[in-house]
Amino acid sequence: MPIGSLGRSKSGRHRPAGEPQAETLPDEELTSYLAALAPDSDNETTASGFGSAQVYQLRLQLMANEQLKELAAERQTSPQALATEWVMQRLEWEARQRGH
Repeated sequence: MPIGSLGRSKSGRHRPAGEPQAETLPDEELTSYLAALAPDSDNETTASGFGSAQVYQLRLQLMANEQLKELAAERQTSPQALATEWVMQRLEWEARQRGH
């Protein structure tokens, strides 16, 4: 159900039946947030069943989070994809150091 069909204006009042709907502009922050949450096409999706993938929550200090977002934007990727790439690179490096 589209949000506009609820019959309420942004002020919370009901619109008169004849009042035209105002066009809504895209919410840049919401769009950015949803894009960051969306899986990359290279990553496994629900269609592939995730295989043996595990989801981890990462809590960063505010400054580190801002830096991660800036670096991701420069690389035209999401913060999640960049952090995942870094972890995978580090795991590969650790495995080489251990001789595996």
